[in-house]
Parts: sequence; structure tokens; C-alpha cells
Amino acid sequence: MIDSKPYNLALNLLHEASTPYGFVAAVKEQDNYKRVWTRDGVITSIAALLSGDEALIKTAKVTLETLFNNQHKIGFMPSNVSPIDGSVSYGGTSGRADNPSWAVIGLASYTILTDDNTLWNKYNNEVDKCFAVLESWEFNGKNLVYVPQSGDWADEYIQHGYILFDQLLRVWALKLASKLSNNKSWMDKALHITESITANYWKNEEQKNVYAANLAHQLEEASDDFWLMGFNPARIYKYFDLQANTFCLLLGLGNDNQNKSVINYIKNLYQNRQSMLPSFHPTIQDNDYDMQELKNNHAYGFRNKPGYFHNGGLWPVWNGWLVAALKVQNENDFAQDLLTDIDKSNMKDDLFNECLHGTIHNPCGIPNCTWSAAGAIIGAQALVNNDFNKLLIFNKKG
Repeated sequence: MIDSKPYNLALNLLHEASTPYGFVAAVKEQDNYKRVWTRDGVITSIAALLSGDEALIKTAKVTLETLFNNQHKIGFMPSNVSPIDGSVSYGGTSGRADNPSWAVIGLASYTILTDDNTLWNKYNNEVDKCFAVLESWEFNGKNLVYVPQSGDWADEYIQHGYILFDQLLRVWALKLASKLSNNKSWMDKALHITESITANYWKNEEQKNVYAANLAHQLEEASDDFWLMGFNPARIYKYFDLQANTFCLLLGLGNDNQNKSVINYIKNLYQNRQSMLPSFHPTIQDNDYDMQELKNNHAYGFRNKPGYFHNGGLWPVWNGWLVAALKVQNENDFAQDLLTDIDKSNMKDDLFNECLHGTIHNPCGIPNCTWSAAGAIIGAQALVNNDFNKLLIFNKKG
């Protein structure tokens, strides 16, 4: 049992964010946050499931029902659903390419951690549609989903194309689903995607089986230290992507040398900053080439100044997942230190801010943000709760 002030406050926020429709992303209405979002709702639901709190587990169940009941007939999942009038958004300028994977991950996690097959049986057709729409988003049958700009969690950042993080979520969803349904085609697809990831997202001397001819020469500029963030026909993204590298560690996609390299890079970055890790590194500065594109991509106002938001900001939710990944990799002391930093950050100002500034560490997002609390709960539970391992039954290749 975990009994600390930061942990208990995190649980309290999840209770406060509970509605008859599910978990809302923040408890105060600002910029559309007080809605049930697929991505935020699933991550918060996983935290709720791991907590063992019966009331929160009920809200997790309702969250999944709200999301799957509002799946588009084509198969894509809601961006968010209003708990007030039930109105549904499937995205703004572009849709959410990560949401079908997150939805299946959430549904499978609920089924595995509760031993309740009711929802899984109820939404079998919807799961099929999630995987079908993801396959259609490959566009060319070559196993990797093409993510539009603003098409995943970092919706005001610069990336678009074959973004690694989204491929990893799809692998996780397929493997969880195949575990529950013994569906060989899903497991085979997960294997094919994994093979494409290992061939295209890590630089090596002889780049074989690359996705496209242009990628072979582009990869010459990639880092030797970590997994590639992503690529498209015109470029690769050389930034360190915390989310992608965390989930590679969590899902066991790398070999021993790759895992060691990623962990060393993360440790060095942590030692230089003595704080949570930024979601993307290095920060895009005002005079950098990518700043103009960054400035043009925002909805409610430009938030990605250097050190802010996606551009070098520190997000408790993704650092919480990193704690879990470090635990999987037997980096227990580092994981505990990072969890302590997450808790300190979550206790600042109005509590559980969405993100913090990358250098001065002041809150710079939405306060009382549910998935910031969820990240702390996931990290804490991963360190002590064997139930977390039930979601990682496949953290070895194949």
C-alpha cells in the first residue's frame, strides 16, 4: 500500500475528475479540457485500475464505455466527448492517429486487471474497427501508420509522418488484444510492425530493409544514442523523443546494447538538469529552422516558446511512464529518484500542472490536470505493484 501525501492528493484529483461519463482531463473548464478525452481518459483509467480504488475503477469502466459508444462508424475514436451535452469531437485540423491504439490499450488493460470480460466482449467489433482504420492509415501496406501534423498527443509540435511513438502504441494494442483473443493475425501484425521499427528507427552501419530509399541517407544524420523520433519523405526528426524511447524500454523492443544506450542518454540528460526529463530535446530556439513551423501550429494561442509546453516542457505524465520503464529495466534507484521529482513538481502552485518550464521548472500549463496525477500514480504503482507486469507480458520481442 502506498501512503504519501503526493500520492493521496493524486488519488483525490482523480476522484474530483470523475463524472458520470468518465474522467475529464482537468477539473476546471479551460481550452476544452473539461471533457472525456480518449488519450487522457485511458491513461487516467490505467492509473485508476492500478490504484485498486473501487470508485475510480468504476469511473474507468464508464470512461471506456463513453469512448467506445462514440466511435465513428469508420473506426476512428473520439478526440473528446463533452460530459455536459454528449457532443463529440474527432479532432480539429487533423484527426488523432494515436487514439484507436489508446482505446484498445485501455479496454484490454481494464479486462486484464479486473478479470471482467464484459466490456471486451461488448466492444469486439469496435476493436476490429480500430485496427482496420489503423491499417488503412498505412496508406501503402508497409506496416507503419502515417501520422498527420497535430495527429497525436504533441498536437502543437512540428512532427508528422512515420512517428515512432504512434507505431509503439499500435504494437502494444495489438499484443494486448491478441493475448485476450488469441488472434494470430493481430500477433503477426505486431511482429511485422516491430520488424519495421527495428529496421528503420535505429541508426546502424548497414541500414538494411529501410522503409524508403531516401531514409537510408537521411539516417546518416541520426543519433547513435537513442531511437529516432520519426521521419517523412522530406526529413528525419533528430530530436530526442522521451515518449518513444520510454515505450521502447517499456515494451522491450531494443536489444541490450540499445537499452543501455538509451538509459545512459537519459541518465546524462537527467544529471545535467536534476529534474524531470523534457518530452523533446533539445529545445527549439527562436532562431532555429523549425521555429517558424512551430509558431504556426497552435489552437488557442502560441504556447511553444523555448522551454514551454511541447518545446522543452517537462510533463509529469510521461515521466511517470518513464519511471515504469526504468523499473522494467531494473533501474530501481533512478526510477525512485525520478518519482520523487515528479511528486515535487506536482505539488507546485495549484497542484498537478499539465507541464513545467524546462529550465526554471515553474508550472506553465493547465492546473489540476488529471493525467499529471495519473503519471505519478502509474510510476508509484509500477515500483511496488505486480499487477503492472500483467500489462507487460510481452516485453520481449516476438
